[in-house]
Amino acid sequence: MSRYFKRNWDETRGDEFDFWGKSTWYFEVGTDGYPIKQIELYENGNRLKYHSEKTFDDYGGLGDQALDFDEFKEFEIEKAEFENEWNKSN
Repeated sequence: MSRYFKRNWDETRGDEFDFWGKSTWYFEVGTDGYPIKQIELYENGNRLKYHSEKTFDDYGGLGDQALDFDEFKEFEIEKAEFENEWNKSN
């Protein structure tokens, strides 16, 4: 069963795309904690989206580390909120 998380990052990327600004990340993760789907929303309006058919691009990629459920428990969201953002990113 998948779980869903939304987390704001108060830091910028620290790379050539630093000017994109801070970001909000959405994750759908499996029972093992590994991301299945991921959305990154940046202050400048850029949206990045990763999943099994698009695991990386020139800007980043699908997380390859499991989320710590204890660390992320306060960031858990409903499936509907994740799917709403996922559909906006199509």
